[in-house]
Amino acid sequence: MRFDPQLAEIRFGCGLSPMVAPPSSVQEMMASLSAPDTVALQFPIEDFNKFQDRLAEFQRQTLIRRKNRGSPEALAAKKARRVLNKEARIAHVAWMGQHLNRWVATDTPLRERLSFFWANHFTTAGKGGLMRRAVSPYMQTAIRPHLTGLFENLLIAAVLHPVMIKYLDQDRSVGPNSVHAARGGKFTDVNENLAREVMELHTLGVGGPYTQTDVRELAELLTGLAVAKPMRLNFRKNMSEPGSETVLGRTYGGDNANINDVKAVLRDLARHPATAAHLARKLAVHFTADNPDLDLVATLEARYLETRGDLGAVTEALLKHPAAWAPERKNVKPAFHYVASALRALAVDPAAINALDERDARRMFIRPMGQMGHLWQKPSGPDGLPEEDTAWIAPQGIATRLQWAITIPQMLMADLPDPREFVGAALGDTVPPAVKFAAKAAETRQDGIGLILASPAFQRT
Repeated sequence: MRFDPQLAEIRFGCGLSPMVAPPSSVQEMMASLSAPDTVALQFPIEDFNKFQDRLAEFQRQTLIRRKNRGSPEALAAKKARRVLNKEARIAHVAWMGQHLNRWVATDTPLRERLSFFWANHFTTAGKGGLMRRAVSPYMQTAIRPHLTGLFENLLIAAVLHPVMIKYLDQDRSVGPNSVHAARGGKFTDVNENLAREVMELHTLGVGGPYTQTDVRELAELLTGLAVAKPMRLNFRKNMSEPGSETVLGRTYGGDNANINDVKAVLRDLARHPATAAHLARKLAVHFTADNPDLDLVATLEARYLETRGDLGAVTEALLKHPAAWAPERKNVKPAFHYVASALRALAVDPAAINALDERDARRMFIRPMGQMGHLWQKPSGPDGLPEEDTAWIAPQGIATRLQWAITIPQMLMADLPDPREFVGAALGDTVPPAVKFAAKAAETRQDGIGLILASPAFQRT
């Protein structure tokens, strides 16, 4: 394996930056993941514990309104709820800006890439009200702290997170023979959503070694998982299906149902060989190519099994495999990656992003990314954003990228760089002749920067 600092930054990081030196070795890249998360402190995003304070206040105002209908107190509570909704909406957009700032400024870019990879693997979204703004706090609390630990710990943190439980309607899943069902509760049947996604998306993969019976048994074991105000994980024994369940030939639970049974089955699913194979291929696809090198996939799978799912060890195996350093850049950057890496190449001042109001942030980032194929934190389903290159090179998406590249940088910077210098800063030492010519021949800096950022060379990793 021949380590290439520039390729390391382009393929495994957030893109080249004129302000941040690329890493010098795989060892440096791995060490950065265990270093203090300084960029998160520099550009803070509310964690979910803090977000729960917003929810608690919203619920308090809702209760005041219900108890005092038609009174001045109810009217004041209604107005307070509107203010809380507005503040959360503005914060949601501001957190998107902080994600961008982290990509621009970080000297540990592999951390940002892994955070977004695993957040997409465990796709979720808030349903209604303030919960629509909960994804960044969820990422901050459930995903970011677990990038190099055991996969089973990440799995438990994500699957048992209140946002995930609400997103997949797990709080509506009730054992048909439970105490709650016998008393005529509101929900009286098992919901299989979470159980199916845990097996199909999060662990064993599509076509994994499970049956519909396994899905049903896991769904029954998960009954009892719920949330308590203000959106905290709760296990309600009276909603749990009594008795034991068998998943993939192993029996869990019993008469004294509790959340430890759920954690036990998640740990076993995380350690399953099919999970190793599923995650190994997904990592290889994300970082190298839609059709990755088979030996790379096999190496990641073996390392996962050797270490019982140590994500740090698997990441290091990825970075040390020769196929990961193939010079051809095959993967197309997804929309957020494209926009954020462009800002990093331009070294856009974070103050310029922080200064944007909600309307401008939507116009300059959220709306264009949607047209490129990424509706910001509004997934079309639990399978998240696609990995296939074809999903990101549709005509509308490519046209939007070109338009964005020509118009937005000049709105964020008082002085654009000289395209003849910028082309090397953005693309490194392997600048295609056509792009070099376009940078030199551009009539204006705006056009030159736009052509470089819209070039296939910049859009691929």
